Amino acid sequence: MRMQIKEFADFTGVSVRTLHYYDEIGLMKPAQVDPFTGYRYYDEQSLLRMQEILFYRELDFSLKSIGEILSSPDYDRHKAMESQKRLLTLKKERLERLILAIDGAMKGENMMQAFDNTEFENYKAEAREKWGKTQAYQEHAEKTKGYSKEKWNSLTEGMDQIMAAFAQCMKSGEATDAAQAQQLVKTLQEHITENYYTCTDQILLGLGMMYVGDERFRQNIDRHGEGTAQYICDAIEVYCKK
Repeated sequence: MRMQIKEFADFTGVSVRTLHYYDEIGLMKPAQVDPFTGYRYYDEQSLLRMQEILFYRELDFSLKSIGEILSSPDYDRHKAMESQKRLLTLKKERLERLILAIDGAMKGENMMQAFDNTEFENYKAEAREKWGKTQAYQEHAEKTKGYSKEKWNSLTEGMDQIMAAFAQCMKSGEATDAAQAQQLVKTLQEHITENYYTCTDQILLGLGMMYVGDERFRQNIDRHGEGTAQYICDAIEVYCKK
């Protein structure tokens, strides 16, 4: 099986835009990209990967959690599907309880217990804990376990200075592909690698998307100047495509 991106999108019910985004953040890459036309192709393995992603999305896992789970060196597809089945069963049972609760509520009964979702959330947390320990997560935990409060403060200040430098670069009119902006991306990557975990280009690209996609990060970065988060994201994209 070999499908172009539009065919694959129609077949899976996922938009072309979403497939592009999954590619950008490293969640699911095309099986092949034609070097001459740039066309993206997907195969049977792509379909299996998308199926796993959709199962986890149905269970309300974040894209970040799904990426961590699927890239875990200990990931076992069969065991993971067993966990997915259990979670879906718990979700189905809860929906059935809620449907019955509506009938009870219409009769004036107190049905608040039907909203208890503890078992589902506990099992979901267990699944995330079991499969979500990526190499980067483990490296981060090992490298930072002895950091003092002063060390954390120093690192936070260092990161803030890098973001401020990006903002200044943007305000001075430097393009995101200019030498100064690209040097700052390199500085950011080296800062993360030296102090937290090995920041590959793929991880760096995901961080750039998070800077603009997560409102908390965007607001914090944009303290240095409106549009700084997007500027950093765009500069990272240029850097990672070199």
